[in-house]
Amino acid sequence: DKHGYDAIQVGYGLQKESRLSKAVLGNLKGMQPFKKLQEFRVDDSSKYSVGQVLGVEQFVPGDIIEVSGTSKGKGFQGVVKRHGFHGGPRSHGQKHSEREPGSIGAGGYQRVFKGRKMAGRTGGDRVTVKNLVVMAYNKDTNEVYVRGAVPGRRGTLVEIQG
Repeated sequence: DKHGYDAIQVGYGLQKESRLSKAVLGNLKGMQPFKKLQEFRVDDSSKYSVGQVLGVEQFVPGDIIEVSGTSKGKGFQGVVKRHGFHGGPRSHGQKHSEREPGSIGAGGYQRVFKGRKMAGRTGGDRVTVKNLVVMAYNKDTNEVYVRGAVPGRRGTLVEIQG
């Protein structure tokens, strides 16, 4: 009511109370401390109760979902890997510029324009992959099996929206 929308907070994993701030502990109010706490907007928050466990049973095989997560970080990369540049020709006097970006803009301005595609850190961004299909789920291990590319490394948290 205070912020003008309906939302629920979902917690995952157990954490020692000493590792959480007083603000987060006050928000949890007597519940077990969670390692990860995330807020999700919902249409009607009255369907959920405090302490309710959300399982994988809500996913039906054949459902179309979107999965969001943090992509794999690749560190500092050149323009060929980062932006898909083709590089210079392998012949005709090109000695050391096979994977270089080439010219970076018009002369006379004495600066590099904002947004210019250049070498830099790649990955580690929030990525959403849409139109993935739920193949099955395992209630015992709390796993959802998805057909398609899920962003991020193995073992990282992802957000599934149905």
